[in-house]
Amino acid sequence: MPPAYNGPMPLERSLAQSFLLAMPGMEDPQFAGSAVLICQHDGDGAMGVVLNRPTDVLLGELLDQLGIEGGSREMKGRQVLWGGPVQIERGFVLHDDPRAWPSTLRFGAFGLTNSREILHAMARGEGPERYAVVIGHAGWGAEQLEGEIAQNAWLTVPASEALVFDTGITSLWQAAAGQIGVDITRLAEYSGRA
Repeated sequence: MPPAYNGPMPLERSLAQSFLLAMPGMEDPQFAGSAVLICQHDGDGAMGVVLNRPTDVLLGELLDQLGIEGGSREMKGRQVLWGGPVQIERGFVLHDDPRAWPSTLRFGAFGLTNSREILHAMARGEGPERYAVVIGHAGWGAEQLEGEIAQNAWLTVPASEALVFDTGITSLWQAAAGQIGVDITRLAEYSGRA
């Protein structure tokens, strides 16, 4: 008989640059069916952005609200994503541009930038070519994420640039699980809290 669960497992490795895929039984409606790219994970907690929840806001509308002129038709027509319930008043640009943008968190091949400078550059056609604009983020306190994983709330999958930037929003959850040979829609629906 396995030992009883006595709390979260200690941090063994960072999950930064991994996807958290909500298991089918996820009870928190904010995260049900979500694919969260983990941007930072250490002993103090974790931070990530949901990449498969479009908002009703187009990037062109956001640029107008910020007083930023320019931008191609394609750029202005892109949907802004709901990145999570934390700091919903803040926007972020997730990209794979290696340039040193101000206010950028680097993790693996990715950057998460929170500055208007990158949006101005994008509007001028000088910003990253591959990007997603998100509002808000997801966050976990120390050992909280480890506890949720131990309770079978999340499936962890390595994230690649192709998976992040080239997979459609509506298919990301299933495509990410498919990277490790899992049909996530066929997994049991018991357990799962966020």
